[in-house]
Amino acid sequence: MKEYSLKDKVVVITGGGGGIGRAVAEKLAQAGMKVVLFGGNNAAKLQETEAIVKKYSSCLTLPGNLTDGEFTTAAVKEVADKLGGIDVLINNAGMALNAPFEEISEEQFDKIMAVNIKVPFFLTQKIIPYLKKSDCASIINLSSVVGHSGYPLQSAYVASKHAVLGFTKSLANEYYKQGIRVHAISPGGVYTDMVKIARPDLTPEGMIMPEEIADVVWFFLAKRGNAVVDEILVHRVNKEPFLV
Repeated sequence: MKEYSLKDKVVVITGGGGGIGRAVAEKLAQAGMKVVLFGGNNAAKLQETEAIVKKYSSCLTLPGNLTDGEFTTAAVKEVADKLGGIDVLINNAGMALNAPFEEISEEQFDKIMAVNIKVPFFLTQKIIPYLKKSDCASIINLSSVVGHSGYPLQSAYVASKHAVLGFTKSLANEYYKQGIRVHAISPGGVYTDMVKIARPDLTPEGMIMPEEIADVVWFFLAKRGNAVVDEILVHRVNKEPFLV
């Protein structure tokens, strides 16, 4: 299979402050891509990722609230103006919620839907015009194994990740003929800071590491072809009903 050069291509990554986002940023920087860390309010974590990326390639960091439409509009324009365009969008930012169904407030529901589906939906809408101009345009949405099944205490999270999968499938069909590839990755049990907080009893043994997801992202981009994988489900070794 032909391997495409990613050198000097521009990739926008949300949720780049740690975990999967940081691993993806490092992997794609190693491949020569110009990395944009897009959004996120934890400046210290973003700076840590930026320092890692700059060992291999350039990095533009634009911290801010992804749920703020004015911020995302201005930031997308800044990326295009400074870097000349956008080739890849990775919608990685997300949040989890473990709570009994009857205890989930409307405010909690709105927040998880805003972060997990509204942000990628409208950020993609703003970046699509630039992707149309790219010769290797791709969108990768990070879903979850909960996007395929239902799990107790995760009704809002499950609903948001099902929405991500539906959005991905529709977009993939709508933009395929325009040369834009759209994929979803659905990991289960990745050992990230979010998992450490939600389940401090878990250890890395038998779990997926962020670097393994980064390898999948790289494969989608570097092995781009006519045979399209719309989504990939990544299980950990010891599967149990816990997914974040």
